[in-house]
Amino acid sequence: MNVYSKIQRSKDELFSSYTTGPFYLPIKPENHSPLRTSDSSDILGASSTEDAWSSESFPDSSPSSVLSASETSSKANSPEPIYPDELSKRSEFFWIYQEEPHRTRRMQILQAHPEVSKLCGYEPLTKYVISGVVALQFLAAYLLRNSPFFSLKFLLTSYVIGATANQNVFLCIHELSHNLGFKKPIHNRLFAIFVNLPIGVPYSASFRPYHLIHHKHLGDASYDTDLPTTLEAFVLQNVAGKAFFATFQILFYAIRPMLVMKLPFTYIHLLNVIVQLVVDYIIVKTWGMKALLYFITSSFWAGSLHPCAGHFIAEHYVMDVGQTPVNSHIPPPETYSYYGVLNLFTYNVGLHNEHHDFPFIPWTRLPLLTQIAREFYDPLPYHKSWTKVIWDFVLDDKVSLWCRVKRGVSSGSIQPISAAKKIDGAKIVRDEDNGDEDVEKSL
Repeated sequence: MNVYSKIQRSKDELFSSYTTGPFYLPIKPENHSPLRTSDSSDILGASSTEDAWSSESFPDSSPSSVLSASETSSKANSPEPIYPDELSKRSEFFWIYQEEPHRTRRMQILQAHPEVSKLCGYEPLTKYVISGVVALQFLAAYLLRNSPFFSLKFLLTSYVIGATANQNVFLCIHELSHNLGFKKPIHNRLFAIFVNLPIGVPYSASFRPYHLIHHKHLGDASYDTDLPTTLEAFVLQNVAGKAFFATFQILFYAIRPMLVMKLPFTYIHLLNVIVQLVVDYIIVKTWGMKALLYFITSSFWAGSLHPCAGHFIAEHYVMDVGQTPVNSHIPPPETYSYYGVLNLFTYNVGLHNEHHDFPFIPWTRLPLLTQIAREFYDPLPYHKSWTKVIWDFVLDDKVSLWCRVKRGVSSGSIQPISAAKKIDGAKIVRDEDNGDEDVEKSL
């Protein structure tokens, strides 16, 4: 058993000790906010089927609960409904104490539709599509090499064409992080360095391990760097703060992971940095600084107020507490899909429930998964517009950075998830020459 597996087993044991019996903590109640509980089981149910994609065990699914720090009810263990207006009063995340739903649903889908396993594997088409997008970006940078930065031509091209293309680049790197472009992991990592070029800054090598951990530890406050921090949620909870967050999303997603979790600097990271800096230098020397500014500006728009950037918020933010599948007594879902036209430009990343259920199915075959397992996905809430998601996120008083589901205890001296991160240096995740073997095996 590798080091990462041992850490996870210890973490699971600690986690499991807090997910048995009634949903209250064995400590003084005055130190913690009351808990709201539900008698219903996880809508996905339990499954004894062996996980074909994971070599590790999870704690059994338990009844769902939400911890609200803004509530002061004395009925700590009595069921209480979640009302829509609670989002506008939130000053705490949705804290739950159950297994994330994707592994359970994956087992149920495999049991009901064994043919789904044949959809897994790499997609050779990806390298041809992204090569065309990279070529398009280099062509645009060349044509704009003499255009003033503040000209309508430069800004409009970087927003309409550049941002859409670089969002495609971001999400191709996402596909490659799951080894869905080539058969061998190392080929995916090396090709991702090439794909990275239109972004203007080195990105691909760092993204991969953080994203794999996001899948393995969805909602874990100590591991999932996709989650906003308490400081972010507190400072940016009004309209101006949310508008700032939506405008500069790309910076939050670039800086937050490095502050939350420590990852070693490997030869792949070094190669990513060297190749990117050399290409940037060549571009500046031959085409001028404006060509490189086109790349960087396109990357900024791609993670800002752009329709395609709506997926960053749409994927895991609870936009409406009423968005609960069939059984309204369970906590809000953690993942939401989008089935609109923008999936054509983003490798079907909108099919996000499907992606988290089966991260080894490539973008070309995810729609088939939706069709085959329709009875599992039809009841789930989904978004119809990424643009509306951004609009609602900024202007709706009921929505803020607090609207994320987290696993653990929100306050007090005993925090299972936070405590687990100290076990054998659990926050140090190996990222070695073997293609993130330890992280890979844990998925």
